[in-house]
Amino acid sequence: MARGKLRIYLGAAPGVGKTYAMLSEAHRRVERGTDCVVAFVEHHARPRTEVLLHGLEQVPRRQLEHRGAGFTEMDLDAVLARRPKVALVDELAHTNVPGTRNAKRWQDVEELLAAGIDVISTVNIQHLESLGDVVESITGVRQQETVPDEVVRRADQIELVDMSPQALRRRMAHGNIYQPDKVDAALSNYFRPGNLTALRELALLWVADRVDEYLKQYRSDHRVSRIWGSRERIVVGLTGGPEGRTLIRRAARLAEKGAGGEVLAVYISRSDGLTSASPKELALQRTLVEDLGGTFHHVVGDDIPASLLDFARGVNATQIVLGSSRRKSWQYVFGPGVGTTVARESGPDLDVHIVTHDEVAKGRGLPVSRGARLGRARIVWGWIAGIGGPLLLTPLLSSVDLGLANDVLIYLAMTVAAALLGGLYPALASAAVGTMLLNWFFTPPVYRITIADPRNIVALVIFVGVAVSVASVVDLAARRTHQAARLRAESEILSFLAGNVLRGETSLEALLERVRETFGMESAALLERESDLAPWTCAGRTGAGPVLDRPEDADVDMPVGDHMALALTGRVLPAEDRRVLAAFAAQAAVVLDRRRLREEADRARALAEGNRIRTALLAAVSHDLRTPLAGIKASVTSLRSDDVAWSEEDRAELLEGIEEGADRLDHLVGNLLDMSRLQTGTVTPLIREIDVDEVVPVALGGVPEAGVELDVPESLPMVAVDPGLLERSVANLVENAVKYSPADRPVLVAASTHADRVEVRIVDRGPGVPDEAKDRIFEPFQRYGDAPRGSGVGLGLAVARGFAEAMGGTLDAEDTPGGGLTMVLTLRAAGAPGRPLPAATAERQAAR
Repeated sequence: MARGKLRIYLGAAPGVGKTYAMLSEAHRRVERGTDCVVAFVEHHARPRTEVLLHGLEQVPRRQLEHRGAGFTEMDLDAVLARRPKVALVDELAHTNVPGTRNAKRWQDVEELLAAGIDVISTVNIQHLESLGDVVESITGVRQQETVPDEVVRRADQIELVDMSPQALRRRMAHGNIYQPDKVDAALSNYFRPGNLTALRELALLWVADRVDEYLKQYRSDHRVSRIWGSRERIVVGLTGGPEGRTLIRRAARLAEKGAGGEVLAVYISRSDGLTSASPKELALQRTLVEDLGGTFHHVVGDDIPASLLDFARGVNATQIVLGSSRRKSWQYVFGPGVGTTVARESGPDLDVHIVTHDEVAKGRGLPVSRGARLGRARIVWGWIAGIGGPLLLTPLLSSVDLGLANDVLIYLAMTVAAALLGGLYPALASAAVGTMLLNWFFTPPVYRITIADPRNIVALVIFVGVAVSVASVVDLAARRTHQAARLRAESEILSFLAGNVLRGETSLEALLERVRETFGMESAALLERESDLAPWTCAGRTGAGPVLDRPEDADVDMPVGDHMALALTGRVLPAEDRRVLAAFAAQAAVVLDRRRLREEADRARALAEGNRIRTALLAAVSHDLRTPLAGIKASVTSLRSDDVAWSEEDRAELLEGIEEGADRLDHLVGNLLDMSRLQTGTVTPLIREIDVDEVVPVALGGVPEAGVELDVPESLPMVAVDPGLLERSVANLVENAVKYSPADRPVLVAASTHADRVEVRIVDRGPGVPDEAKDRIFEPFQRYGDAPRGSGVGLGLAVARGFAEAMGGTLDAEDTPGGGLTMVLTLRAAGAPGRPLPAATAERQAAR
């Protein structure tokens, strides 16, 4: 039985019209005579969607009861018994009520597909499992119902149902999505323009990637090698030299000129050892291309032009960017160069850009571990010169009588040429062939092996000796040069690696990726086990090779101690590479230990911070919270006393004391709750544009008017803040300033604008704070100087700074000219682009 086909309507958010589009497609199919039924569709009381259900056969739902409430779910058995051609199943990520056969609706859909029934379904981008963290960071809401990405990827068709954020919000405001009582809350929270824009981008990018996969699959299935320029893909060929950064930036500018441009930087190394480029320079170029939004690729290939073109055609590239050759003029006698060869063989569908740079014609300048080794082409030409050269010289010299001495010198020159081209063995072969030809054709008696004149024997012996000596010297020089270049490359790799590890700049995955690229392997993994009998587990892995269960299954394994090993797949390494591999393995173990120590230190730090806060909280509860409670208790006891006749004035005074104590208690508990929210990261500001003069006066409601002087001009630009959080921040700052400022010196609250920021300054004339304590006063449960007990638990400033940073602002303390302390609250003006937070602010937010 053939498997059914799955079609999915994908949307960025609820209400874009997925169910509407699915039902419209069902009506079209019914009109064409297709047997189509509604297995499960939820119209959510949307009139237009409900109307489309008319005229479609609906399979009765299954009634279920869970925790005393009734629910309806898709009746999977009824749909299978009905066996329609097409079944409509809404909300693919839905979690079924306990009691159904499958826990998830997508599992029900899998059964329908396995039974040969075509399924049309819907899903929102936020329900894809891999995007859960991203969606939560955007919306602040963690999606509980998810569907595995692979289920959606396997769909035969994915159709994006798109709608602009503005149009979707209008639909929401008109009541076409949610009930009227839920519209305001939805527009203020999940359906904010920023959220919808980010979700729309996620949906568009995800679908674009799937389209790219379909295109690659089609080209592979139909063996399409010709490039299709559906979008600009620019391949940058890197040599590992400093000009690579120039090429990457040039390619990025080319990509920006077209919509959806993509930059792919590729470095091609030969398959017989270490990479020939500087690892430090390659690391810098990898970072640069990733910062510019591109990707870095490492390819192994002995024929660099062919490998570069194969890579470009494999990724359906439209352009290749190469640098002008660094070779000097005389080096072109060995060939036209990579750039010329690529341009000649690229064909009409692949443009090649040759970019000039500062390193043109300066030579290679970087150590080349393989360049000194004789290449395959030179060895072939060496054998041709060594054997074919003497054979071609023989008829020429036979026609001209130059004398035996000159003939020997000419054959010797050919042997030297064979040594220079091909090394030792072609030169030895040339010497042997030349000796036989000289003996047979030019040494009397000719055409016989014997030699009549002893002087001719000496000449031939000297000829063989010189030929062998020259060949040996050339071969030794090539091997020594190769060894020196290799050792230099090894030392450069190891020094750069050790420096990064010692500075803590390399993660385990980055180190394994460096191992894989350095040795041209498919994958690299660090395996470990607790004991000799315990199974191996993977501590870190990179690459696309097979997952290894034990080091013995790898092509190369390097033990690190008794219970750890570095495993590589792809090819068998020569023995000379294992020395560097051992250093990599040792460093990988160090990085893994360091990561675990860092995790343990973070856990210990979190525990210590929790203990400190708990200790301070207990101290606050034991004294600061008990003080207002004691006052309230005493006043209530006095009022209830029957043996004292209180006057109206006394009763009013006692009631006022109760009210003041309750207010203090409410304020203390409020700060404790706010601090708890900040510590757990549950503060989600609702940013909107508002005037500062609308918020600041409200924040001063609990402060006597005589104690505060207000200077907030009406001409200030609007700020993008959460009004509630801003009000609490200002209130805490003013309360703190009034507490320390003299009674005859009112606190000044002034606002002004600076570039794209608005500053609110709370100025007091109190004792001030030393510079070394200015940051400490913002820590939880900190009270500076001789603040009286009962004046608070030391959370006001910590909460104010936390709320300010949650809104994208900052809060700092400065000295007041003439004495005192000034709190500077900086807010982002409406319409101004968000700027990166200061390093200290970013660290504090990361710590929370």
